[in-house]
Amino acid sequence: MQLTKPGAEFFVPDGRPVDEALARTTHMGVGAHQDDLEIMAFDGILKCFHVEGNWFTGVSVTDGSGAPRADLYLQYTDEMMSGIRRVEQKKAAVIGDYGAQALLDFPSKEVKDASNPGPVADLKALIDAARPRVIYTHNLADKHDTHVAVTLRVIRALRELPAEARPEALYGCEVWRDLDWMIDKDKVLFDVAPHQNLAAALMGVFDSQVCGGKRYDLASIGRRQANATFFESHGVDETTHMIYGMDLTPLIHDPSKEPLELVKEHIDRFCAEVAERVGKFS
Repeated sequence: MQLTKPGAEFFVPDGRPVDEALARTTHMGVGAHQDDLEIMAFDGILKCFHVEGNWFTGVSVTDGSGAPRADLYLQYTDEMMSGIRRVEQKKAAVIGDYGAQALLDFPSKEVKDASNPGPVADLKALIDAARPRVIYTHNLADKHDTHVAVTLRVIRALRELPAEARPEALYGCEVWRDLDWMIDKDKVLFDVAPHQNLAAALMGVFDSQVCGGKRYDLASIGRRQANATFFESHGVDETTHMIYGMDLTPLIHDPSKEPLELVKEHIDRFCAEVAERVGKFS
């Protein structure tokens, strides 16, 4: 498979040929940056971890060069930072027993440019080769520009593929904005309580982020615990760790539906629920 950027590459932890590794994919995560997959797509990683017949393929779209840095990474150039983050993502793929990891190596500015055909072309080729049943990506209400841009590129790629190449489900998950604000019936719930040692190991491998000034390891696990406890106010906890998702599947089956329209529907339902509760007791 010919990818757009010269620095793009595939990494297959068990050494299988790339086409064979992609073809066995059942679950795929498409994240903007290295470590996004481990934060938002842990459900898919869990569903494939030592589960016969299931394989997770990770896709990191950007080169990761714009990450904040501190401590021993303070003096790292963008090129050095990109290199270390690539290595860290490969380590995560080994720890998580991924079937394959693609590193597309786009600068963020190219992903955010809707007129740039490269990201969509690469995503189309990858998804067509992998044919995953489920894809996890960023939610459309995320507050990080590059994350939202990646999700829009994923949606466009899926819409341009034939129906038989599209997944059964597309979920937008939590990184730079949680989904606690969505009304409960709209939330897709992922119980990610098992293998907390794996969750910690996957996040801990990204030392350039954790040591570099962003405690994503603590924050992501804490959010999952908070989600599990605060989901239900009048019942006991059914799990200890939960990730929320936004169901984006309607967008790949109905090309006439705009992504913004779907998000606004969620916001409107949230607004109506709040207004109803306040009004009921006023």
